[in-house]
Amino acid sequence: MSQFWQHLADGVLSGAIIALGAIGVALSLSILRFANFAHGELLTVGAYMALLCVAFVGVGEPIGELSFGWGLVVAVIPAGVLTAALALLTDRLVYRRLRRRNAARLTLIFASFGVSLILRNAIHLAFGGEPEYFTRELTIAVRLLGVRVMPDQFVVLGASLVVVVALHLFLKYATLGLTMRATAESPELARVNGIDVDRVIAWTWALAAALAAMAGVFLGLTVQLRPEMGFNLLLALFAAAILGGAGSMIGAVVGGLLVGITENLSVMVISSGYRQAVPFVLLVAMLYFRPHGLFGERS
Repeated sequence: MSQFWQHLADGVLSGAIIALGAIGVALSLSILRFANFAHGELLTVGAYMALLCVAFVGVGEPIGELSFGWGLVVAVIPAGVLTAALALLTDRLVYRRLRRRNAARLTLIFASFGVSLILRNAIHLAFGGEPEYFTRELTIAVRLLGVRVMPDQFVVLGASLVVVVALHLFLKYATLGLTMRATAESPELARVNGIDVDRVIAWTWALAAALAAMAGVFLGLTVQLRPEMGFNLLLALFAAAILGGAGSMIGAVVGGLLVGITENLSVMVISSGYRQAVPFVLLVAMLYFRPHGLFGERS
């Protein structure tokens, strides 16, 4: 039984990271209206941008029992900004040109595959294929109700919850958040009502990229940094977004937790080498039994 609770706790942690990345996928599906398969690389870019910042300013003295200092906390901000800038540049050079030519969604999807390959190989060329770490400080795990948890994991989970709540309030009450929701409902109607759809699209790219960067930093902090880290998580991100209902932020959060928990609990009955197939099984099952997702609306 203790093993079950340990895997459950690990699943909640990994699910929180997946949820942050899945929110960006949900925004892309609802507002940009295509599946951006380069989203996983934005996680990787964000993690490596934070690593560059740490290399310049240092990770700082460990905060309490944590393995990192304020240097890494501060590095999250420029990492998010730089990743958002890259996403906006990619949109200007690739996706906007295709949208203006009324390219089919399938064309945009294939273009995102190309962008994904370019970004992944550029990171591999710049940083090499060896794993990197934000810090090599060792921390002592604490036991909470019989579950072994690292202090860094508490911070990652808490920060993820804060970001999700803040984003929910932003989309519900902020003017820009309301325009983003209106554009997701109907871009044509939003444009008729005076909403600058191009501006909304730009903010969508920036917000999705910033969330991906934060998820990448959290992922790199709890495991390690590799050029393939975002690509390996891509299926889980899409599974979470579709499980919750394409375009639903709350659904993406719930879907991320479900994917993370199911992945970690699965190792109790199957080999850990097959755990990456779990999101695919969940995705297929959801598409078969409830294609619109848990919180999605029937079309």
